Amino acid sequence: MRTHRKAAALLAVCALALAAGCSSEGGKASEEKNGEGGGAGGKAVNTDRLKIAMVTHSGEGDTFWDIVQSGAKQAASKDNVEFLYAAGKEGREQAQLIDSYVAKKVDGIVVTLAKPEAVKAAVQKAVAAGIPVVTINSGGEHSEAVGALSHIGQEESVAGEAVGEELNTRGKKKALCVIHEQGNVSLEARCAGVKKTFRGTVENLNVEGTNMPASTSSIEAKLQTGKDIDTVVTLGAPFAAATVKAKAGAGSDAEVNTFDLNAEVVKQLKAKEIGFAVDQQPYLQGYLAVDGLWLHKTNGNVLGGGKPVLTGPALVTGKNVPALEKYTARGTR
Repeated sequence: MRTHRKAAALLAVCALALAAGCSSEGGKASEEKNGEGGGAGGKAVNTDRLKIAMVTHSGEGDTFWDIVQSGAKQAASKDNVEFLYAAGKEGREQAQLIDSYVAKKVDGIVVTLAKPEAVKAAVQKAVAAGIPVVTINSGGEHSEAVGALSHIGQEESVAGEAVGEELNTRGKKKALCVIHEQGNVSLEARCAGVKKTFRGTVENLNVEGTNMPASTSSIEAKLQTGKDIDTVVTLGAPFAAATVKAKAGAGSDAEVNTFDLNAEVVKQLKAKEIGFAVDQQPYLQGYLAVDGLWLHKTNGNVLGGGKPVLTGPALVTGKNVPALEKYTARGTR
């Protein structure tokens, strides 16, 4: 797996978390209680039972968040934690969910900052109530300002820059960057990063991410009119499959590349239907967030010393994907 030079120090903590057992229905807007969570068992710790909640911006059908939850549930099982999960694609919905967990006096909250202005006040309210917060995945640059202990994820602009450089090595000239959630600061940062390092031209296309047929149609229409587009960069694994379908419908020769992995992307990498994928290790984001809050509550630790904990990016191609196939098949990569 080829790691971008700016993210070479992807933290020894990743290896430690994997040794401990360490991208859908992930988009449910209703609360989902999971007890001790899933994952292969082993005896839980003997610390007091804690209750940790996660609130994300997932839309319905986004399998990425299933992988995040899988990691969180594994850590919860190990740490004697009751794991609660809820999601709302709109910032206002997220803020309301955070407020509800503050009212329940949970022991910790994990939250994404895809739309930081909309959730800032709710996160600060949680911190003021004495509830530690860890941010994951989106909006890392806003994490410290809202009072979170730390942020776990990848630097999205750096990940985008890595994609731009890879497209240069592949000789591409015009890229279409597909944004599946308008207003999501992390998705916009990815496309901006691609544009920064790519020597060709980049055009953004906003699609309705929660409506896959409509997204596929939008991409297909763009490829039909933009015959000079020689690569499409999608920002989530489900949209890579949609683009492969759209490409066929448009009769396009554009190479499809994507952020994030799932079992379908692995198959398409092996079949050379996708050129490369950017892995940010969502399982690790969920696992480290819950484990980090447990460590903070039981031992006063702060993961990363308050600095961002990087889980990516790394580029995965058809050449190195076989080593990850067994993990994607079980939903942990």
